[in-house]
Amino acid sequence: MSLPSPAWRTLTFVLLGALPVPSAVWAQASSSDGNTSLETVTVVGEVAANGDTPAPAFAGGQVAAGARVGTWGQRNAADVPFNVIGFTAELIENQQAETLADVLINDASVQSGFGFGNYAEKFQIRGFELNGEDIAYGGLYGVLPRQVVATNIAERVELFKGANAFANGVAPGGSGVGGAINIEPKRAADEPLNRLTTGVSDSGYVESGIELGRRFGDENQFGVRANVVRGRGDTAIDDEERRATSAVIGLDYRGERGRASLDIGHQSHTVNGGRPVVRVESGLIRVPGAPSASSNHAQEWVNTELKTSFAMLRGEYDIADSWTVYAALGGNDTRESGIYATPTVNAVDGSSTIGQMEVPYRAESIGGQAGLRGAFDTGAVSHQLDLGYSSVYRTTRSAYEMASPGLPTNIYQPSDIAVREPVFAGGDMNDPNLRSRTRNSGVSLSDTLGFLDDRLLFTLGARYQEVDVTNYDYEGDFDNNFSDTRLSPVYGVVVKPTDTLSLYANHIEALQPGDTAPTSAVNAGQSIGLVEAKQNEVGAKLDLGNLGGSLSLFEIEQPNAFIDNQTGVYGYYGEQRNRGVELSVYGEPVDGLRLLSSAMWIDPELTRTDDGTNQGNDAVGVPGYRLVLGSEWDIPQAPGWTLSGRAVRNGSQYLDAANQLEVDAWTRWDLGVRYAMPLNSNTLTWRANIENITDENYWASATGGYLTQGEPRTVKLSASLDF
Repeated sequence: MSLPSPAWRTLTFVLLGALPVPSAVWAQASSSDGNTSLETVTVVGEVAANGDTPAPAFAGGQVAAGARVGTWGQRNAADVPFNVIGFTAELIENQQAETLADVLINDASVQSGFGFGNYAEKFQIRGFELNGEDIAYGGLYGVLPRQVVATNIAERVELFKGANAFANGVAPGGSGVGGAINIEPKRAADEPLNRLTTGVSDSGYVESGIELGRRFGDENQFGVRANVVRGRGDTAIDDEERRATSAVIGLDYRGERGRASLDIGHQSHTVNGGRPVVRVESGLIRVPGAPSASSNHAQEWVNTELKTSFAMLRGEYDIADSWTVYAALGGNDTRESGIYATPTVNAVDGSSTIGQMEVPYRAESIGGQAGLRGAFDTGAVSHQLDLGYSSVYRTTRSAYEMASPGLPTNIYQPSDIAVREPVFAGGDMNDPNLRSRTRNSGVSLSDTLGFLDDRLLFTLGARYQEVDVTNYDYEGDFDNNFSDTRLSPVYGVVVKPTDTLSLYANHIEALQPGDTAPTSAVNAGQSIGLVEAKQNEVGAKLDLGNLGGSLSLFEIEQPNAFIDNQTGVYGYYGEQRNRGVELSVYGEPVDGLRLLSSAMWIDPELTRTDDGTNQGNDAVGVPGYRLVLGSEWDIPQAPGWTLSGRAVRNGSQYLDAANQLEVDAWTRWDLGVRYAMPLNSNTLTWRANIENITDENYWASATGGYLTQGEPRTVKLSASLDF
């Protein structure tokens, strides 16, 4: 794939810089004698994000041009040398988005799929995987459920695009080279909130919820926000049934100099007969076509049950007008169990074999943060100093029972296979043994220097990161240990030639726990050190008040490991290099018309490989492009009525490193309508959304080297009453 030439890039930045700049708004006051004089001047601008205070929603209310940037806290996008965006609770409600994947489909830089052997939502940002356990809550790792996260807990779903070791540290699951996801908790607003919601899909899945918000005290300094949602019923996939409960309560205090909050929540998900991903054996001449969108190649006995309880306490205090100290502590307790069966296709006619595995899983995590943020001047130069510490500690326990061999079936016409007695087993199914301990901690220090009234911002910083991972076998005995440290730098620059345009560039890195050498290597069982990926990025951000957007060009280089043919040593001799272009447009350019669109083109090249095999090929599971076009229109002739539409186009991608198995490109169309109906002094909002309106059969993702099928046509109806 060829990327835009340097000349094209230069032209793009020139065009962005030539866009008109809106003038300030001047308020005039009339004197008593009828003469007009300029008594006051009012500049209309956006409120700055700071600490735990998110950036305000952009025009149209669907996104916020800002997000949490690790230990820096909440920052406006125009002030940081990174590509960040936040999706609002308003968008989540209007699109009836139930999980994170439903929200992040709105951004072309993100591709979603399922985990292998379970129903965990897995994401790919800028062509690199991000696992569910590596999603932050209020900037803190180790709090949220690891497989599926319900959206009723989210005031914002924030996306940091690109490498982020300096900003966020090393996540407990070790993923996130291409980006990070953070969920901001809901807080009580000044106005009381009473909301009842109920919804139903055409397949019979029914969901209902209640949400309450109040503030108390002489100055509304105490707040309570509570939210409970329950759903159960059949999905649009044949014979698939789901049950879900999500409850969270958020308490907060906002004083003159101090702020504090406590969030406590519980989520549970049960999936019966869930459609699994599909493996494809090497040697096939092509990828089998996707089955009917609503068909289910799962066995009727497959199921999983996921339960997570979590809590987070955080606070910050202004020790001086420009200096703030902060701290946070949170954790979760996860209990999972399931019996799984994933088909492996061995012929283009869909012939497959399917096994059986039962796995109990337990995990406990604790995450913490502490730091200092401050601002001061040295002559004509301003400084924004950030000193932060963050850590996460996680233990996992698991066991398994597996039946063998795989029995014949077909993904187009599945066979009914009875549950079998296990042949292989490991660990205690009733009380799983310890399998891993992970400790990730680090200290970061940065200074953002401002020149020319902060129109030129330089960021210099580094993070000292420690990673320690100990693995145990299924009997709980020590297997191997990995421990390493690394200093991860960051360099960034922001230039604001006008009030509406920001140009930026950055160099930042990503860190992951290293692999353990396989038994066939000379250094078998030894850890080979941290994986250090490097990113360089340039871009531009536009804010015209009612219309915003961004353009970025990035390159990420990630080492890959294999056994050297000459020495027999397992090490990081290979490399994958992702080069790409991202474009986004959002806002409300004219009253009643809202836009939310984005695009990404990417070249995921294997630049160094074992003995040159597959060198120059595309990496597995990364589409060459992805386009998302979304809009909403308030019908002028019908007050209260809104139409919405979204088109998603995903380019082709490869299922194998040899690039012999190509997964076809696909297009999905979604439509929606809602009506905000006045009801006495209250508002009753009706919503109807149709996803995959053409009922397209497609493989949505080849992330991980296996296939995740796209969801069938689904009609969702809901009503919410604010009273």
